[in-house]
Amino acid sequence: MKNIFLYRVLLYYKYVRINEYEKYADLHLKFCQSLGVKGRIVIAPEGINGTISGTEEQTNAYIYAMRMDDRFRDMEFKIDNAEGHAFKKLYVRPKNEIVTLKLEEDIDPNQISGKRLKPAEFLEEMKKDNVVIIDARNDYEFDIGHFKNAIRPDVRNFKQFPDWIKKNKERFKDKKILAYCTGGIRCEKFSGLLLREGLVDVNQLHGGIIAYSKDPITKGSMFEGKCYVFDERISVEVNFAEGYTLIGKCYHCGKPCDRYVNCAHLSCHFQFICCDECEIKYKRSCSKECEEAEDHEWNRKPVSNKN
Repeated sequence: MKNIFLYRVLLYYKYVRINEYEKYADLHLKFCQSLGVKGRIVIAPEGINGTISGTEEQTNAYIYAMRMDDRFRDMEFKIDNAEGHAFKKLYVRPKNEIVTLKLEEDIDPNQISGKRLKPAEFLEEMKKDNVVIIDARNDYEFDIGHFKNAIRPDVRNFKQFPDWIKKNKERFKDKKILAYCTGGIRCEKFSGLLLREGLVDVNQLHGGIIAYSKDPITKGSMFEGKCYVFDERISVEVNFAEGYTLIGKCYHCGKPCDRYVNCAHLSCHFQFICCDECEIKYKRSCSKECEEAEDHEWNRKPVSNKN
């Protein structure tokens, strides 16, 4: 049978000092353009964070070139097969942080971070008593899929986590904390924040949900729903042990659904789960105000049930 997966998606990051990061970002953009890959890459003084897509030849060339640089020699790449590009364009952007917190005193994961657990270790710990499983992602990522019994954070973006931890840390006192995120990058800082707030037994899933789903021992066990990803795929399956369980619900009618859309109000673009029927009924709007707004996509083009 012919292999339909002609493309691959790479997910990777590394906390490492990058001097003249803006200059490096410019050079990295030209390098990626020469390969023909697409995706989003953030480069900051503290490191690199990227997701790119390309053919096997292109992605192999990217990995090879990155590992020729001593700074990224041991950088881990999570690899997914895909039928086509997972991105429409290529972005390589210099920023102050690869994970935005904007703290007065930043967290350096190379100095303070939780204990890294391999997927199989994380699975065994989840089965024990007196553990608390914390999802270190945004609330809308949690809603489409998460580990069984995990705590849903009341945050819309990662910058809100420092305040959330301060308000909730007493709940986690004297408990073993198991933190996880998509690929591991946010947990590096999230676990450091927990430790800074005085919590002691802090652990994180090494490689995140993506690595966990590919582990031959766990096979994604105990994960419910799908994993939200920041590319054209929107979400990917995780649990290959017990199988996929639909847990998402339509924002409007509550019907089981795992389909995300962006609010069609051009000044909003709030992302929410929405079934096909409600997309048409509410003009892909998250509220009545957005539905009636003048700068609404559906007031500029014919109604369609496609996102």
